[in-house]
Amino acid sequence: MGYLKDTVDDVRRVKNGWRWGRHPQVPRSAEPYVPAPSSNVYPNDWSRTPAASAARDVVQKVGLEPVFRSQVRTRVEGLDVLARTTGPVIFAANHASHLDTPLILLSLPDAWRRRTAVAAAADYFFDSWWRAVGSSLLFNTMPIDRRGGSMATTPGEVLDAGWNLVIFPEGTRSKDGWLGSFRMGAAYLAVEHGVPVIPVAHRGTFAAMPKGASWPGRGRRQLTVRFGSPLRPAEGESVRAFAPRIRDAVATLLDEDATDWYAARLRASQGATPDPSGPDVAEWRRLWETSTSPEVASRPSRAWRRAR
Repeated sequence: MGYLKDTVDDVRRVKNGWRWGRHPQVPRSAEPYVPAPSSNVYPNDWSRTPAASAARDVVQKVGLEPVFRSQVRTRVEGLDVLARTTGPVIFAANHASHLDTPLILLSLPDAWRRRTAVAAAADYFFDSWWRAVGSSLLFNTMPIDRRGGSMATTPGEVLDAGWNLVIFPEGTRSKDGWLGSFRMGAAYLAVEHGVPVIPVAHRGTFAAMPKGASWPGRGRRQLTVRFGSPLRPAEGESVRAFAPRIRDAVATLLDEDATDWYAARLRASQGATPDPSGPDVAEWRRLWETSTSPEVASRPSRAWRRAR
């Protein structure tokens, strides 16, 4: 019996000390720190060379603009603010659709458009070489890595080189067309590099081509885009204090576009601008409102039909 008991104890001891599967012998707290591997973002400095800029100008005017105008109708307001502003600037806009970028770029005067780059998510637009090259050539995108990788060029370097920059502070397209929370990237760049922020508000892009759609819907939906007066950080103003001012300016422009200039400014002065994040109601009601173009539409868009 003693022999059998000793054998059982030995087996038990081996079982407890054996590395079953992949269990480490060293406690995690005692292991040396190894930083997680980071991905290198596709370098696209070439897209801002004179040759690439000339090629992009031809592609945008001869290829992109005719196709864009054939699918949607646009109304642009507020471009007069650019006549009183010198670049570089940051265009901070709401983000509801892949139509937002061509709408903003093609609404700008040629001289401004040729010197404007677009901040784009590296994990979406730069995940393959052909998409990286295509977006860089067509829209002059520059990668913003949301996963902690290293970038070949930073937004600050692009601004310092004299380029304007389109930034969507929400970071991603809205799922229901309403304004989401703003991140602080645009405010940080404005404070750190001393450049003004021009708020931009557009409506109708979600109704024309919501998230998940690959092409605008039928009927040449109406899009509107409105440029606001430049915002500059006050002396000593922090990034955290400046960021809400950018969002409030976009909210005021959305209200102005939906109603009229005087009424929107009056509400803004009273702190009564409608919440651009939308009403706290059922999802189908939120989608119903944003699925209607700025003009009166006869039927809701594909976003509403999918939600049903």
